[in-house]
Parts: sequence; C-alpha cells; structure tokens
Amino acid sequence: MIERKFIAEKLKEHRIQEFISETLKNVGHSHTKLMRTPLGEKIIIYASRPGLVVGRKGENIKKLTNTLKKKFELENPQIEIAEVENPNLDAQIVAERIASTIERFGINKFKAIGHKTMQDVISSGAIGIEIIISGKVPSQRAKSWRFYSGYLKKAGNIAFEGVKKANAACIMKTGAIGVKVSIMGAQTRMPDDLEVNKPKVEAPEAKK
Repeated sequence: MIERKFIAEKLKEHRIQEFISETLKNVGHSHTKLMRTPLGEKIIIYASRPGLVVGRKGENIKKLTNTLKKKFELENPQIEIAEVENPNLDAQIVAERIASTIERFGINKFKAIGHKTMQDVISSGAIGIEIIISGKVPSQRAKSWRFYSGYLKKAGNIAFEGVKKANAACIMKTGAIGVKVSIMGAQTRMPDDLEVNKPKVEAPEAKK
C-alpha cells in the first residue's frame, strides 16, 4: 500500500509539472519543483521572465492557482516564482527559445537561429552545446540538422549529471519541428580534472 501511494504521488507531481510546462510555454519557463509543507503544496516555478509568468497584477498566478486546485485537487497550492540567473545555460529555456523563434521567423532561418544560439550559449560560459533540429527542414523530406560547438560528454556519469538536456517543438505548415538541446555548463567537473597541491616549503630558521 505504501509503495502504491508513493507511486501515485509521483505520477501526480509529474502530471502537474507537465501541465505547468504546457501552460507557461514560450514565456521562459525552465522547470518546476513541488514541495509538501504543513500549510499545503509549495510549487516553485523557475523562469527567465518572471513578470510574464506572474502577469498583470498577478492575474496569471491567480488563474493558475485556481486551475491547479480544481484539476489536481490540491488543497492549498502556494506558487513561488524563481528567476533563472543565466537563461543561456538552461537547456529547456534555450530549446523553447529556438522553437518560438522558428515559429516567428520561419523554418528557412533555422541555420542562422542555430548558429546564433550556439554563440550566445558559449559566450555565457558553457563548455559545449549541441542542437538538433528535426522535421521537414527546410524541404518536404524529414531530416535532422546538428549544430555543435565546444566540448560535450556523450558517455559516462558526466553525460547524465553534467549535461543538461531538453526538448521542445513547434508546429509549422509543413508539420511539427522538434528541437533537442544539450548543454554542458562551466561548473561541470570532469573526472580527469586534477588539482596539484604544491608542498609547503618552510623558511629555514635563523641561526643564533
């Protein structure tokens, strides 16, 4: 019974996160964390543009709070907005930005969008970035285009813990376009990064 309850709670949290992600699409939403407190459910939304998430006079937050209460039967959801310090190092924000830019300027600009995004991410301090744009780009035949810059781990524990990955999509006249982004930030510590401690040399004592 305890296992079933635990799984049910995790599934509910996942559905809430998916709902918030879809609701806050194209407003710089990164990810959502859920915490249970004695006062109710605390929901922390990380975004690059908190003002758009909050809305005028908090209208968006009030609407989202009421929807979460009814849709997911939450007793007292408390929503908190946290600003992402460097959006260019957040894979989800970068992926959604690429998708929304393609929707705005058209699929023919995808190469310029990919190269510009890589420059912004590397300039922000990332070690490496990979962008994969898939779909009917730019012809009527589906294919994938890969943009790569810097150094990115593909295997090992670092590939799971040190590389942030995200997916986004946009709907065009020719069909859906998928965007996959992988970013390895500057704070990622590589296994072969060694620090050599220099031995302390004590000054010789003066002879009396």
